[in-house]
Amino acid sequence: MRTIGIVAEYNPFHSGHKHHLQALRQAFGRDCPVVCAMSGNWVQRGDAALADKWTRTQLALEQGIDLVLELPTLWATSSAETFALGGVGLLAATGVVDTLSFGSEAGDLASLRRVADCLRSPQWQRLLHQGLDRGLSFPVARQQAANSLLGDTADCLRFPNNNLGVEYLRAIQALKAPLTPHTIPRLGTGHDQTPAGRTCHVSASYLREKLLGEDTEDLSPYLSPGEVSRLQEDPASLSFCTQGVLARLRTMEEADFARLPDCGEGLSYRLFHAVGEASSLPALYEAAKSKRYPLSRIRRLVLWAFLGLQEEDRPPSLPYLRVLGFGPRGQQLLRQMKAQATLPVVVKPAHIRKLPLEAQQVFRLEARCTALYDLCRREFGRTPGKNEYTQNPVRIS
Repeated sequence: MRTIGIVAEYNPFHSGHKHHLQALRQAFGRDCPVVCAMSGNWVQRGDAALADKWTRTQLALEQGIDLVLELPTLWATSSAETFALGGVGLLAATGVVDTLSFGSEAGDLASLRRVADCLRSPQWQRLLHQGLDRGLSFPVARQQAANSLLGDTADCLRFPNNNLGVEYLRAIQALKAPLTPHTIPRLGTGHDQTPAGRTCHVSASYLREKLLGEDTEDLSPYLSPGEVSRLQEDPASLSFCTQGVLARLRTMEEADFARLPDCGEGLSYRLFHAVGEASSLPALYEAAKSKRYPLSRIRRLVLWAFLGLQEEDRPPSLPYLRVLGFGPRGQQLLRQMKAQATLPVVVKPAHIRKLPLEAQQVFRLEARCTALYDLCRREFGRTPGKNEYTQNPVRIS
């Protein structure tokens, strides 16, 4: 029997994710265990997750995930390439996952593999750097270089899930990970798109907008029973801590911005000057972005600056496997992982004290990120914040 791995944010867990699980059980059997490498309290779009990682873990376990492991913030809030390397590296290190499944607009591994192979070639690297030298942003230069070599086949990179799927395939190759890729077609409304009438699935960004706002639209077709009330109980967003973010960034010098990842080529100068004038996060993003520096990159840099993270904080690979939650099948997998995992498995936070100093430092940074996450709750102070050192994994029977 195969053990399936998924890399996800589940921000929030919605009907599209449920469809993915159902497709896996149809393809591999009802009893196949599923392990999720899930982003923690901070996500790749440069924002706080709607609900904290333990709440999202509980919801994922209730919907059929067997074991949830944390993708630490240092990888979860990075570029698609680094995000994929972290997720693939984590699943491979379990020693029990043998298949990586992901959704894609293409739904076709062959075309995604062709693009992934292209992006590993010296010819593509040469064309990419030529585009960057002309002042193109990385995404545009990347797309143009791929189109020059593959023609219309490379157009799949214009879609976010295809793009991430290509990065998973590249990561499997780069890490020599013993994972068999598997993709299913992504259905419903596209990423960051507003649905036109009823559709089978909507995007996570659409659901977040509704859950954070005062819209009374019925979201029950897209979320599990009771999920709406749990997500709306005390949601989080970086925008709820705007003054705190700007206060932190206004204490930084240009040299501090230069220590952030992917902040070269004059971007640190733009951020430093934009911070001094912006009165809101959207205004800050707008002032710093340009044709060369896309919004997604700016949002991640602002988040890293707020969290006090620097590029040097991220080690070459993950130093441990942090368990966020598990069900009965997940507990069986944890027993296997004790003998088969290639990284230490942290079930209780106290276990971190026995790990090397590098692993302890990554955990300390995660604890700081969790403490700052609580500042981004809509009703900060209403309930005690969750402490990284005392919160044990979620367990369901």
